[in-house]
Amino acid sequence: MALTLFVLFILFSLLNILFYIGYFSFSSSKPTKIPGGQLPVSVIVCAKNEAENLKNFIPAILSQNYPNFEIILINDASVDETLDVMEAFQETDPRVKIVNVQNNEAFWGKKKYALTLGIKKAKNPYLLFTDADCAPETEFWIEHMTAHFHENKSIILGYGGYFKNKISILNKLIRYETLFTAIQYFSYAKWGMPYMGVGRNLAYTSTEFYEQNGFATHLHVRSGDDDLFVNQAATRENTAICFDEKAITRSVPNSSFKEWVSQKRRHISTSVLYKREHKAILATFYLSQLLFWILFIVLMVFQIHWQVVLAIFTIRILVQYVVFWQSAKKLNELDVVWLVPVMDLFLVFLQFGIFSTNLVSKPSNWK
Repeated sequence: MALTLFVLFILFSLLNILFYIGYFSFSSSKPTKIPGGQLPVSVIVCAKNEAENLKNFIPAILSQNYPNFEIILINDASVDETLDVMEAFQETDPRVKIVNVQNNEAFWGKKKYALTLGIKKAKNPYLLFTDADCAPETEFWIEHMTAHFHENKSIILGYGGYFKNKISILNKLIRYETLFTAIQYFSYAKWGMPYMGVGRNLAYTSTEFYEQNGFATHLHVRSGDDDLFVNQAATRENTAICFDEKAITRSVPNSSFKEWVSQKRRHISTSVLYKREHKAILATFYLSQLLFWILFIVLMVFQIHWQVVLAIFTIRILVQYVVFWQSAKKLNELDVVWLVPVMDLFLVFLQFGIFSTNLVSKPSNWK
């Protein structure tokens, strides 16, 4: 039994290390320098009860250094002053357009329906998405994201991080997990297997949207307006990634652990609808990650070949550190790197717990 556990530890450790070596495809890469163009862009923001966030963050979009864009603000049946705030922006800036989804509409409360109305309202063929609680870090966000629209590239995956709170452990956990997710979807895209994107910083053409029949295949699913659409539409040929520091957006993170877990439950619930090959490779990685930690703990507790086990563990952690450090440097998240492997261990078991919980109960709707 002891020998079996030891052999399994070696096998799953090697498998996990191979994944991290694969992630060097992103972590060791440099942003592609593409001259910004003059493409007509529609920035789309869907908001539900986001009056204060709109006041704080829409000015950062309006002040973008880009000559040809409009903003589509979608009020998704809000009950606060969201619509009033939108109308105030519209009165002072002709680039602002409003879509007001009311409670008596057939699919009210469905974010994908609201987004579809916003996309139909857009006059420009190049669409750039962010959330109401998001702000671009620089005035060149639109320029750098949309510069990647060229030839056959119709989907652009960007990085949507979170604002930093130096004294909050929860904030570091959220940003660590967000960084790790970005490492994965950027790496897989570079492998030619794009499988998801984040709605906080995502772009695609209206032509791509209509060719995919919008969100029709997963309209019944509560979440997934971003990752399920990308999973459905993205290919090796039509997808580009943008991780230039001038193209990063930052969002307001959850203020409580319960809220964050609820958000992660919604995100994880959509992954079961990914393409079969994507589910297979993601499941293989997470299984190798989980068993690496379980077997390491068991073998160390019972002192089974502990010198070799510790050596393999050290190699794996060092490889992970290098990947995270290189990636965090690109995405301005270096302050969370020192948390490896503590955060890694915590997230492995948290994600396993969330997945297990989702099997017996469904997560709540957005907002």
